Amino acid sequence: MRQIVLDTETTGINPLDGHRIIEIGCVEMIDRKLTGNNFHVYVNPQREIEQEAINVHGITNEFLIDKPKFTEIAQAFVDYIRGAELVIHNAPFDVGFMDHEFKLAGMNLPVTSDVCTVLDTLALARKIRPGKKNNLDALCRAYHVDNGHRTFHGALLDSEILADVYLYMTGGQTALGLAHNDERGNDSSETGVIRIKNKANLKIISANADELAKHQSYLDVIEKKSNTVIWRQTSE
Repeated sequence: MRQIVLDTETTGINPLDGHRIIEIGCVEMIDRKLTGNNFHVYVNPQREIEQEAINVHGITNEFLIDKPKFTEIAQAFVDYIRGAELVIHNAPFDVGFMDHEFKLAGMNLPVTSDVCTVLDTLALARKIRPGKKNNLDALCRAYHVDNGHRTFHGALLDSEILADVYLYMTGGQTALGLAHNDERGNDSSETGVIRIKNKANLKIISANADELAKHQSYLDVIEKKSNTVIWRQTSE
């Protein structure tokens, strides 16, 4: 069984408002084992990125100037995902953007459902953990997956984290063991997932006012993506 854990970053919330994909990150699993055959690309959206979105993923307009347009990577992306089951957290968001990009490309590209099946891990998590927070950060806490190295959201990094979470959610586990430096120079992990248990005397560093403000901005974006406000309730 071939599964592709997928995430995108975008210029804003709604493709119907003209927003575009700016990053695609995919992690391949075959028979629930990570293969290392990943797909990662930044995309020039040919429009400005909303500041609210930049606050979440850290990708700037200047960074994307020399990146390929979606039409230049579209066929390679379709070929990569063809025949797989896509594993996506809040799948309607990402699939909606993908289908919008396929349509805009004007290359007789299929819609996602023509080439893939889709598993929505947000819907799955809500069945497994009804009434609880089920965004990716909450699931990392619930399944003891370390995501402390995630300063900003990034499509490939979030896909790697989601792969680990998904395997725990569905009865298996893995250490990612995949290191990558993205084009912005962020080292996502040198040794894969690291878990610390029963570690005494850990230093607690509280968030400052600027960090708290950025966190609230991030929550605003997530609420729009998920159409729910339960993530702002107190922790379980």
